[in-house]
Amino acid sequence: MWIKICGNTNLADAALAAELGADAVGFIFAESKRQVTAAQVAAITPHLPEQVERVGVFYTHDAAEIAQIATDAGLTAVQLQGGLDEDLFERLGEKLGDRIQIIQTLHWTIGEDAVESALAGQLQRIATRKAASRVLIDSKVGAAGGGTGVSYDWSAARTVFAAAPEHLRLIVAGGLKPENVADAIAQLRPWGVDVSSGVEVSARRKDPERLAQFIRNARATATP
Repeated sequence: MWIKICGNTNLADAALAAELGADAVGFIFAESKRQVTAAQVAAITPHLPEQVERVGVFYTHDAAEIAQIATDAGLTAVQLQGGLDEDLFERLGEKLGDRIQIIQTLHWTIGEDAVESALAGQLQRIATRKAASRVLIDSKVGAAGGGTGVSYDWSAARTVFAAAPEHLRLIVAGGLKPENVADAIAQLRPWGVDVSSGVEVSARRKDPERLAQFIRNARATATP
């Protein structure tokens, strides 16, 4: 089970996540309570274990901006949060090559009709592009692009996860916390999980106890 702890704003939290066994730590480069700058992240990434992924979350579709921040901040992956833009894959590929991986975010929009079929179609389109083999499915409430702390209907989402192209690695996000991560994994059988607000004591500070509990519960839940 791949585990990403997102919304990090300081070295202490990112280092603790790595120490507790997270596979990746995330940093948000967009307007948010948890927004950080490339310079702030560049002061953190050199102190993290080499095997831990450093993921930048971006809402912009400006490939040059994403590539520059990724390089300056010492990232190993970029997470595209601002809607599916297949041409952006190619533009980023030209600038990043294979040195920085791409994670595409898709949204389960709360209250939207036919969300299952829309997501299934987007997954099929991504599957034809080799640039992004990892897809994060996050909840969307209103205009918020993520980080709402709200879960989507995992029961309804089962068919989407089960029918996804085999080579895609699906990551579940949105409203996860120590108390429900095992249930999310049991229902959806994802490749990975992603959490931010569910392990916080405040918007820019992680709760060490909840962080440890989340990682422990995710690791303890067996998947095929």
